[in-house]
Amino acid sequence: MKTTNLQCPSCKANVEWSDKFPHRPFCSQRCQQIDFGDWATESYSIAGEAVLDPELMGQESLDEH
Repeated sequence: MKTTNLQCPSCKANVEWSDKFPHRPFCSQRCQQIDFGDWATESYSIAGEAVLDPELMGQESLDEH
């Protein structure tokens, strides 16, 4: 069976898509956490309009952002 190899999105190290790399597609927990931190601090975002519904969220929740 052929294994799939890819590059870690954070450091570009080679990663085999197998149980040897439990943090795949990342090479390590460190790279996984760096990527998560970038999403959490909004360094990364998905383009498009916000889809928050003020009636469902409560206006005070929207005012905080």
